[in-house]
Amino acid sequence: MSETRLFGIRHHGPGCARSLRAAFDAWAPTLVLVEGPPEADALLAHVPALVPPVAVLTHAVDEPRRAVYHPFARFSPEWQALAWAAERGVALRFIDLPQAHRLALPEEDDDAPAEAAGTPRRDPLGALAQAAGFEDGEAWWNQQVEERHEAAGLFEAITEAMVALREAETEPKGADVPTDASAEPTPDIDALREAHMRQCLRAARREDAERIAVVCGAWHVPALRLDVPGAPTAKADTALLKGAPKRKVAATWVPWTYRHLARASGYGAGVRSPGWYEHLWATGGGTGGPAGATGRTRAAGWLARVATLMRERDLDCSSGHLIEATRLAESLAAMRGRAAPGLDELNEATRAVLTMGDDTVLAFVCEALVIGDRLGEVPADVPTVPLQRDLEAQQKTLRLKPEALQKTLDLDLRQPGDLARSRLLHRLVLLGIPWGTLARVGQRAGAPSGARGSFHEVWQLQWQPEFALRLIEASRWGQTLEQAATACIHERCPTLPGLAELSKCVDDALLADLPAAVQAATHTLQDRAALSGDVPQLLAALPALANVFRYGNVRQTDATLVAGVLDGLVQRAAIGLPLAAQALDEEAAGALREHLLAAHGALRLREAPADAATAATADDDSATPEDATPLAAWRHALQQLADSPSAHPLLQGLTLRLLLDEGQRAPAAAAQAMSLHLSAGSEPAEAAAWLDGFLNRNATLLLHDATVWQLLDAWLAGLSDAHFLRVLPLVRRCFSAFGPGERRDLGARARQGVATITPATVAPDWPADKAALPLPWLRRWLGVAA
Repeated sequence: MSETRLFGIRHHGPGCARSLRAAFDAWAPTLVLVEGPPEADALLAHVPALVPPVAVLTHAVDEPRRAVYHPFARFSPEWQALAWAAERGVALRFIDLPQAHRLALPEEDDDAPAEAAGTPRRDPLGALAQAAGFEDGEAWWNQQVEERHEAAGLFEAITEAMVALREAETEPKGADVPTDASAEPTPDIDALREAHMRQCLRAARREDAERIAVVCGAWHVPALRLDVPGAPTAKADTALLKGAPKRKVAATWVPWTYRHLARASGYGAGVRSPGWYEHLWATGGGTGGPAGATGRTRAAGWLARVATLMRERDLDCSSGHLIEATRLAESLAAMRGRAAPGLDELNEATRAVLTMGDDTVLAFVCEALVIGDRLGEVPADVPTVPLQRDLEAQQKTLRLKPEALQKTLDLDLRQPGDLARSRLLHRLVLLGIPWGTLARVGQRAGAPSGARGSFHEVWQLQWQPEFALRLIEASRWGQTLEQAATACIHERCPTLPGLAELSKCVDDALLADLPAAVQAATHTLQDRAALSGDVPQLLAALPALANVFRYGNVRQTDATLVAGVLDGLVQRAAIGLPLAAQALDEEAAGALREHLLAAHGALRLREAPADAATAATADDDSATPEDATPLAAWRHALQQLADSPSAHPLLQGLTLRLLLDEGQRAPAAAAQAMSLHLSAGSEPAEAAAWLDGFLNRNATLLLHDATVWQLLDAWLAGLSDAHFLRVLPLVRRCFSAFGPGERRDLGARARQGVATITPATVAPDWPADKAALPLPWLRRWLGVAA
């Protein structure tokens, strides 16, 4: 008859893993059964080539969002069982309840669909921990099991403790499975799991395996003992499992990270300190660590790693610090009755000696060492969806290795390789896989002065394990990233609520180099804009489209794909803008101001030589938007708005300032308009609003234009006391938008007095021959043709 031994472990426990390896080496089982998804049995052949941490990802074929991960670290007992069996060619299989049944059950939490199986619902060790004076069951288990070096009698003691705890439970989880399935119409999920594991054990016994090792969570050990009185019968287990729902699932190996293994990541069966557990495994003696390692060497090794981390950040940490920290940790352990320092003692010694009480340093020690940033590896021959294979091929070609550690990537879009990397990252973002986050678009730090901002993108890269599941979900759109991203845009466009979102969609598709998606999004935007008379929406759609002209030449994209749509939106916005600016309250005028400023700044990117040549028509009263270029039509609308007596004063002042900055209004005309709006007969609140728009939160005009300064000074000086009190809050709000330096300069200018201010009316006499000398270099640096 087969000999069966049950090894109750804690998921991801290095002490259990070390003891399990020792027990396997001594007993040499001929069949190993491990708590895990049976759907992954076909994947066990890949175990020797895997580099943990890794996870089995099992998902529903018809609904990939319904998925579950089973993670394994190097220090996980289940992983060591798999590795031991693979090294020796011993038969191996998983025995947990199939995910085909589990994923067919009603989803408990729609916000967290991909969660680990077997998450404990209570702390069964809490009573033992409380009796021993520990805060919780995990701290007690760590000291008694994970941090110990002696493995003798460990699993017998675990079984005895679990039997006592399950007997003490008022509502056992699956321990007392009813003989009649009708007595419990909706059995506990653990009852179903344990029933299936018992059935798998009975089947293994019928195979006449000489020595059967069962590796499972410690809580389940009492329920899997088949030879004790009162054990559930095969008939009862069959009845319990009969009629369980089922759906088609698929499984694969995916890389995992210590950060996701940590409890803080949301994985309920994880551990708080995977990096510390890795250290325990590596320094625990036996397989996986140096032989004869002691608690002293373990503590010294940990503190040495802390010192290395501090020195990399130019923080003081000498050998004397390490000696004193080690002594303190050992003393704390002795005072608490511990054989060797644990993580708590080492953290306290680090805080007291190495960081001098600075918890900031301890925070990055926790991030880098206690949790860690290790990312596992999965070989290329592991079954994956075509979309994932396409991504892996592009990652290899473009030399973009996925890493758990955050990494900065500075791309020069003039280089073909960097341009291809940018397109890949943008396509992934469209698919909901933000491997890279665009940090900024601008001149890179340390770049030469000729490096133009539009040529550079700075990305922050950090690979997350759940991206594997999102790739599976996205595979419904196509087998390559280009196909999937294009189909995603096609599906998304009709659901977008406004023109701004559609415009952003066009911009995103252009950045990702998806011509078919650009065409689909552009047509949708054009159709929607033709039916819209909402000027704020039209204005909000312009900035994203104008980005095409900022990046078009650099990205080698055809800007004519959206030029017609952009010009049409500009024409429609220009026609409706003067009317939309009338009869507005302060809040509505402020909102329209933001749209107008963003649209105006974006349209400057659209300007072409032809547009500049025809811009003068905007000053001609006979010109109309229909007869002018889009930019000329826009300037004509600004002219109308600046001169409209029924428009909100804030928008009148703003449009006049924009025209003045572009040279479309002469300074004398601006001074005349300012004199009119700030005259003694103007209502103070309206005058302050006009001034707020005209200054446009920029003090440059006041500092350098004597005419504007004198007009503003005369207006304020001429206000009566009552009017001054009414207008003061508005003027203060206007000036509060200036920076501290600008306010200091304005104060200094006010102390000088008006008489000392002289406008710079005479242009400086520049030597033309000397001024032309740097032009060839400037053209070369800026990429401008002669």
